[in-house]
Amino acid sequence: MIPSYRHTFNSRFTSEKYDQLRREMTSRCGVDIPFPLCETPCFFPNALVARMGEDGKALIRQLVENPEYLARSEASIPAKFRVPNEPSHPMFIQVDFGLVRDSAGELQPKLVELQAFPSLYAYQPVLAQAYIDVFSLDARLRYFLGGLDSASYQRLLQDAIVAGHDPANVVLMEVHPEEQKTRPDFLLTEEMLGVHTVCITKILKDGRRLFYKDGGKVVPIERIYNRTIVDELERKGVALPFDFRDELDVEWAGHPNWYFRMSKYSIPYLQHLSVPRTWFLDQLVEVPVDLENFVLKPLYSFAGLGVVIAPSRSDIDAISAAKRGEYILQERMNFAPLVETPYGLTKVELRIMYVWLDQLVPVLTIARMGRGLMMGVDQNKNMQWVGSSAALISG
Repeated sequence: MIPSYRHTFNSRFTSEKYDQLRREMTSRCGVDIPFPLCETPCFFPNALVARMGEDGKALIRQLVENPEYLARSEASIPAKFRVPNEPSHPMFIQVDFGLVRDSAGELQPKLVELQAFPSLYAYQPVLAQAYIDVFSLDARLRYFLGGLDSASYQRLLQDAIVAGHDPANVVLMEVHPEEQKTRPDFLLTEEMLGVHTVCITKILKDGRRLFYKDGGKVVPIERIYNRTIVDELERKGVALPFDFRDELDVEWAGHPNWYFRMSKYSIPYLQHLSVPRTWFLDQLVEVPVDLENFVLKPLYSFAGLGVVIAPSRSDIDAISAAKRGEYILQERMNFAPLVETPYGLTKVELRIMYVWLDQLVPVLTIARMGRGLMMGVDQNKNMQWVGSSAALISG
C-alpha cells in the first residue's frame, strides 16, 4: 500500500532470501515455524493503522462501558467455565480488520471479528524485525504502536503477565502446548519473561493452590497467562485437574471470562461504521434471499473452524433450534486485493493487538495475506506469497 516500498521489495526479492528468513525465524524462535510464513511483509501508512487502532478502541469501549451489554453477555459464559473474581475489563484484546473500497475508491476498515484473548505478543515483533534484517529494509519502518519501542514494550508485557511475581511462579497455561502451532510464541515468551509453559493437564491442585512440576521440584503457581481455549478442551474431552469455578489463590493474566464476553458473540451488539450487519441466527426474523453475500460463523471457534462462506439455506436449516443461538450470520465484505505480488494482487487482514492495564493501548499488529475466500491456511493451500506476515509502518 506504499508503492515505493512495495516496488523496491518485489524487485529485490529472491527465493534465497526467503529461505534465509525461514532459517532466521527457526533460529530466533528455537523451533521450526509450523504455519505458512508469507514471503513478504506489508507496508502500511501510519494514518491507516492509527485509524484502525482508534476504531478498535471505540469498539472495545462500546462493549466494556455498556452495563446493558455486560448484563446480557453473562449468558455467553458457560456455567462450568465461569471463573470467579472477574476484572472490570479484559487485559488482552485482538480486533481484526479487512479493507474495502468505498464508492470514492478510498480504503475503509471493516471489522472481521474481535476477541478478548492473547495473541502472538512475543512472536510478532520477532517476525517483523526478521523481515527488516533479512531483506535489509529501511530501518525507519516501525512495527510497534502506541509510541512503544522494544524496551518499553517488553516492560509492558512484563507488567501485564508477570506483574511483580517471581517468573518461576508464573505459567503460560495451554493444552498440550508442544502440539500447538503457536509454540514459537510460547518459547519466545519464556525467553523474554522467564515464565514456564505448562500443560493444563499437568497442573496440580492442593486446596486453594495450584502447582506445577519443574524437574523433581513442585513449584507454586501464583499467576496464569491463560492461552487455553475452552472449545478445544471441550472438543478433545480434556480431563482437568482443577475446576475453573473454584476459588483459587491465583491471579489471571487474561481473565478467562472475557474470552466469552468479547468475541463473535459481541458483534451483533456493536454500532459503528466499521461493523458489517450481523445477527444471531436464533434472532433472525427472515433468512436473506441473497445468502451468497453472507458468512455463517460459530461463536466460539478459532482459525476459521466451522465458518461457511455464502451458506445455503440447507446449511442454516441443518442447525438445530437449540444450537442457533451459538451462530451468527454476518454480511460478507468484499475485501480489496491490495498487495502487489508475483501471483497477482493479494488481500490482507490486519489484527490490532491491545494490552489494557491502566489504559487501553494498541501495541502491535499481525498481518495475514491470502487470495482464498478466507485468510486461513485451509483456504490458501498450495499458494505462494500468502500466510502469516507483519505490518511495517511508515509515516
